[in-house]
Amino acid sequence: MKVLAGNSNRPLAEAIAAYLSVPLAKASVRRFSDMEVFVEIHENVRGEDVFVIQSTSYPANDHLMETLVCIDALKRASARRITAVIPYFGYARQDRKPGPRTPISAKLVANLITAAGANRVLTLDLHAGQIQGFFDIPTDNLMAGPVLTADIKQHLQGDDLMVVSPDVGGVVRARNIAKRLDVDLAIVDKRRERAGVSEVMNIIGDVEGRRCILVDDIVDSAGTLCNAAEALKKHGAKAVYAYVTHGVLSGGAVARVTASQLEGLVITDSILATEAVRLARNIRQVSIAPLIGEAMRRISEETSVSSLFD
Repeated sequence: MKVLAGNSNRPLAEAIAAYLSVPLAKASVRRFSDMEVFVEIHENVRGEDVFVIQSTSYPANDHLMETLVCIDALKRASARRITAVIPYFGYARQDRKPGPRTPISAKLVANLITAAGANRVLTLDLHAGQIQGFFDIPTDNLMAGPVLTADIKQHLQGDDLMVVSPDVGGVVRARNIAKRLDVDLAIVDKRRERAGVSEVMNIIGDVEGRRCILVDDIVDSAGTLCNAAEALKKHGAKAVYAYVTHGVLSGGAVARVTASQLEGLVITDSILATEAVRLARNIRQVSIAPLIGEAMRRISEETSVSSLFD
């Protein structure tokens, strides 16, 4: 088993390698002066089971291209099996046609990874589960639920907890966390009564006097989370926390979270934290390296990955 790291999230790759007690493969993933990607592997990988760890986070196109070139280099070096480990799968939100003459970019990215020569894909909390079907190769979609629930149990105890889905689309994800914690579930229902009128937030469930935990898969601009936190506070919530798998946090998201009603935002390290995220008073990261590392070990040993979540 060999582990190759791209440049998108080196600390996570190092933490996974440390968990597996395997050194990172010697390779250089660099740019020419015109910013073309060049990959050179400095050790023998012939007949090896190789895992390429790379989140396709910002800049998504550069990191995606790095992934494809790494896979191609390994294929041409006669690696026995190549697994693309993509903790954060960029373009996942483009999983359907929202209107006429629009692409389904998530399917295109899946085709590119398959065509480059990957034999399997290992990813975490895909935005939509059906993206697994976009790949024509075996795909394991891990859930960050066990990691997030362990952190909630460690830091937030008491019988006044309540899990809240910030929109109707994330109810299944929030229900899974609520079931693991054995607490109640509420839903924030956003709706615009008519065009030109600001949207109204209705809370389905009684949150008065409760400590609410918002659960989602991606926080990007953080607008939805901050607005949901404000709505929950207006409806009598005692405190509002948020647990999100992928902290994209683009633009002014960090400042928005810092100034919001959120007591704390907990994200995983699937995406490399920026300096602003590291310094934010109410944003914290938990590591998913043990979860991904254990899944990689099981894939390498040809044992069950799904039993991780039993």
